Amino acid sequence: MDLDPITAASFAIIDREIGSHPWGWTAAEYAIIRRVIHATADFEFKYLLRFSPQAIPLGIRALRQQAPLVTDVGLVAQGVKNHLAARLPNPLVNALDLAPPEPGGETRAALGMANALAQYPGALVVIGNAPTALAKLCELYPGLATPPALVIAAPVGFVNVLEAKAHLAQTPVPQIVVQGRKGGSPAAAAITNALIDLATSEPPHQTASRAD
Repeated sequence: MDLDPITAASFAIIDREIGSHPWGWTAAEYAIIRRVIHATADFEFKYLLRFSPQAIPLGIRALRQQAPLVTDVGLVAQGVKNHLAARLPNPLVNALDLAPPEPGGETRAALGMANALAQYPGALVVIGNAPTALAKLCELYPGLATPPALVIAAPVGFVNVLEAKAHLAQTPVPQIVVQGRKGGSPAAAAITNALIDLATSEPPHQTASRAD
């Protein structure tokens, strides 16, 4: 993968600061973690990313099979739009575009996610802002005929964030999660863009090199 000079220099700095400590990441996991650190300048994310078994290979397969990408908010969609368009033809859907203008008792993010799951079965779902969207996904999951191929969960904040992530952890859907209160649209987009890179490159090796 060709990188622009600033990104390449940034990745080299991250590699040096991570060092050669044996964290046990695969090459694919490290590629995602490094991309999130690059997007946030926050090395704490190296402790916070959790990958369920086979989450990355299943996400790569879904992308290669042109599964739609469903995001919870427009900021996440904007963060992956150009990267996706340059590499893959997959549809990109902002769940808020499917939400009613007056949601009533639920948030627009929750209702938009419910509609997106119904209209785009087997999608790769990316949540970088709204814990209510993640909570709705978890609520609906048992009844979905075709569940998401992968859930990238990085909602951020203080209200219902930990609860929604804990609920997802009890759900057998393949998932990549930013644990704790941290997350946000830049982190969610970074995870997705790294996965897009993995899907459009040669299969990664199973062990990561932490430093050049």
